[in-house]
Amino acid sequence: MKKIFYAFAFASVLWSCKTVGTTTPTLKKEQIQVAINLNEINNDKVMVTVTAPSILTDEITYYIPKTVPGTYSEDNYGRYIEDLKAYDSKGNVLNVKKNDVNSWSISNAKMLDKITYLVNDSFDTETGKNFGEDEIFSPAGSNIDSGKNIMLNTHCFVGYFTNQMSIPYHITISHPAELWGATSMVDLDASDTNDSFISSRYAELVENPIMYSKPDYTTFTVDGMEILIAVYSPTGKFTAESITPEMKTMMIAQKNFLGKINTTKKYSILLYLSTMKEDDAKGFGALEHPTVTTVVLPEMMPKDELVKSMMDVVSHEFFHIVTPLTIHSKEIHDFDYNDPKMSAHLWMYEGVTEYFANLFQINQGLITEEEFYTRLSGQIEQANAMNDTMPFTTMSANVLEQPYKDQYINVYQKGSLIGMCLDIIIREKSNGERGILDLMQKLSSEYGVSKAFNDNELFAKITSLTYPEVGEFLTTYVSGSTPIPYDTYFAKVGVTKTTEKVAENVFLKGNTPYIDVNQETKEIIVIPNIELNTFYTSLKLKGDDIIMAINDKAYTLDNIYDMISESQNWKENDVISLKIKRNGVVQTIKGKVKLTYEEKEGLKATDLSKRALKESWLKS
Repeated sequence: MKKIFYAFAFASVLWSCKTVGTTTPTLKKEQIQVAINLNEINNDKVMVTVTAPSILTDEITYYIPKTVPGTYSEDNYGRYIEDLKAYDSKGNVLNVKKNDVNSWSISNAKMLDKITYLVNDSFDTETGKNFGEDEIFSPAGSNIDSGKNIMLNTHCFVGYFTNQMSIPYHITISHPAELWGATSMVDLDASDTNDSFISSRYAELVENPIMYSKPDYTTFTVDGMEILIAVYSPTGKFTAESITPEMKTMMIAQKNFLGKINTTKKYSILLYLSTMKEDDAKGFGALEHPTVTTVVLPEMMPKDELVKSMMDVVSHEFFHIVTPLTIHSKEIHDFDYNDPKMSAHLWMYEGVTEYFANLFQINQGLITEEEFYTRLSGQIEQANAMNDTMPFTTMSANVLEQPYKDQYINVYQKGSLIGMCLDIIIREKSNGERGILDLMQKLSSEYGVSKAFNDNELFAKITSLTYPEVGEFLTTYVSGSTPIPYDTYFAKVGVTKTTEKVAENVFLKGNTPYIDVNQETKEIIVIPNIELNTFYTSLKLKGDDIIMAINDKAYTLDNIYDMISESQNWKENDVISLKIKRNGVVQTIKGKVKLTYEEKEGLKATDLSKRALKESWLKS
């Protein structure tokens, strides 16, 4: 999973059943049959019918997941299930008891023929606050917008019976002919109004989301892997074709970087673009699956920002092919969706993945060395703001609980830096011939998709495949409470700290904005009763001033991303003109851009004697 916290994302804070037929042959009772009806949607609710397998107990429980892999939070997807009913083969209603938000017990279960229920969607309940607390992270959620889009994350719609998770699932989905389902699954039904999918077990089904919308997709092949890019853009601002060139360049670079690690023949990218209205998604980022990534981003983004974000989140999710989708512990392989036991190795699953997502870009020439160092500096700054003495393995194993869950975001910062340090150690000890990618290739061969490791044995296995110094690092800095001395590891590759003055964002200080948006009028407002930076004070802007235009270009909520993006190019003393409304009176303010600067630590390669090792680290 990769959550995106944009410097301008604050804008989101401001504002009886019918069983579907199928053309496939009659299926055996050993399969769980699921029919989802997208033709009859009422109040954003979809009818689901589950035909049960043979049941030998007097009572059985049907579960909708509390947690799904890759989210690291208790989301309780059962809260979107309504009116669950159970029937015998004659249509008689069986007694159903709701045990908790995610489970229902059914009496006389030996007589059970089918259950029915309604599924509501999660997108229209999001506020953009407290994701991981009480809101579903959008890429793991659901959207039901009749005739336009259905984001069908299967765990939101389909559950499992007690001890029946290994039984194959047969899913039939009836839908309007104008909607097409983008997925990595194979549709066994050739009709335009009915899709048919088979999954070997529940865990496989959960890893295969489907996005229904009017067809907008591209396909291409990279080194034998078929890539599908499907886009839902409500206003048509973006198309799959418009972003495919950049995505293709990135995917080629990733495949080149990974080399022989290749575990899938098809990979789908499902991009949902949000209007950011009150009833639309606000949790931006992506969620990985073995052959699919679901992505949610704001449609109002400028194209260059959208492509940049896609490269960030999709590259991260794609590298999950390595871990945990190939290399993982038993906690993940035998995931308990309603009583999950978490693995201690988020440093690898998310941290090494994030490290690869940055390393491959410098390795393949997509970013410069300086840009790579800037990203590392930012990770160090953010990691230092977290609890740096909390053992990473302890945090990981207890990530669903406080105080550990508040530290989860550090997997993208310190977790990535852990991967970097390990990479440098292995490079140094092997005279530049091997790195952490080599380690992951060896672990992939040792374990793999169908073979999990024991959580408490991973460090010993890694040490046996590398060097004693790697084991010492893991014990001291990953399972231990000692903060990592990053300078020590940078010195090995000739990189040292630097200090420079950096201009503060005109509209945002850290995660605190200077401007707000009126959702009703879409007006951009200078936030009152706060200390404004030099940009505002030099132009004599005041709290509650409405910014109507800058340099003769009008701005509202609809194009606020353009305003913020363009401000990144402003230089000290640039001439600027602002059209504002103050106390109901429109006026124009002219002046020069004055920026606020802060000292920030950076990184720079200064020791030429370590150049060979540095080049092997970044380029080989």
